[in-house]
Amino acid sequence: MTNSGLWQPAGRAAPPPADPGFGVYVHWPFCKAKCPYCDFNSHVRHAPPDQARFIAAFRAEIAHMRAAIGQRRTQSVFFGGGTPSLMEPATVGAILSAIDAAWPLDARAEVTLEANPTSVEAERFRGYRAAGVNRVSLGVQALDDAALKALGRMHTADEALAAVAVARSAFERVSFDLIYARPGQTPEAWAAELRRAIDEGCEHLSLYQLTIEEGTPFAALHAAGKLRLPEGDLARALWDATQETTTAVGLPAYEISNHARPGAESRHNLLYWRYGEYAGIGPGAHGRLDTPEGRLATSTERGPEAWLGRVEADGHGIIQEETLSRAEQADELLLMGLRLKEGIDRQRFARLAGRDVTPERVAALVEEGMVEEMPGGRLRVTSLGFPVLDAIVADLAA
Repeated sequence: MTNSGLWQPAGRAAPPPADPGFGVYVHWPFCKAKCPYCDFNSHVRHAPPDQARFIAAFRAEIAHMRAAIGQRRTQSVFFGGGTPSLMEPATVGAILSAIDAAWPLDARAEVTLEANPTSVEAERFRGYRAAGVNRVSLGVQALDDAALKALGRMHTADEALAAVAVARSAFERVSFDLIYARPGQTPEAWAAELRRAIDEGCEHLSLYQLTIEEGTPFAALHAAGKLRLPEGDLARALWDATQETTTAVGLPAYEISNHARPGAESRHNLLYWRYGEYAGIGPGAHGRLDTPEGRLATSTERGPEAWLGRVEADGHGIIQEETLSRAEQADELLLMGLRLKEGIDRQRFARLAGRDVTPERVAALVEEGMVEEMPGGRLRVTSLGFPVLDAIVADLAA
């Protein structure tokens, strides 16, 4: 059964690479304020952090991981957070220099920095570009001032759009995030907001449905019945409006929440979803590193000051290392790869798992229109199946 709806590519797509490559994730854990929906490893401090001290710690942790895994060529670097645009451009440049010394940056390496769209941080954009950043991802989140206030954001819609314009003048590639399925939001209002975003001419949009994360202020409000999110048919209508609006203007989804013009996909995030290798540097960062003993899952100390102390004492902040079994790697490949429109290579899954994805389960899901088998032995979720992706992954992984 073939799904011929919105999930079909506009033209013949290049096949994914056999080797997803190597990247580096750098976590900057500080924010000016904590958004009420956010459960990321982000921290607010009254006094600004000692950036020189953090530079030394980042250098040490990079050197430690270089000694552990040896030579690599870096295809992508991603500065995430927290709010990396609170870093001085010189701090970003120093970290990039340390990465390049450890694992030389490819001539075409993508270097992304997440930024808040405020005028203060926009003033630093040219400094980041001079430091080596060539792609910026802006946390716009909404183009409605009342929604921004409810989301705890510290900018207005006009300020966000002004920052987008500055970013487009400074960087080769620009993306921004929006959150939808907000309380009281209608598909018509969301489609209009999305069209306004698309009119800014960005090549990439990350569009996330608002979810309730345990331990956040929104979770407490939701539990008390004071915060209601769209559910059921309304949630599905918002999803459909997202796909229809973006596809109509040439920004189709290439991943469940990410949309791009062909060739403008986030290379770093593709590396994750294609189950490539990456080093996780900084407080609370996770990595997947290939060693002679096998694939290693790493995680570092989450607390910024505790991480700093560990690095200064031991040369790294890693608190957990686990060698993944081949079955665990196959499950991760399935979990990550099925988020992508291109799906997964079943032969790669079979090499890791020692078995194919269960044919009977695949056949049943194909019959239901939830997945489809593609030329070259690939398996992907259809546009019909994507709203229930978690259930499909659980079914295939069982």
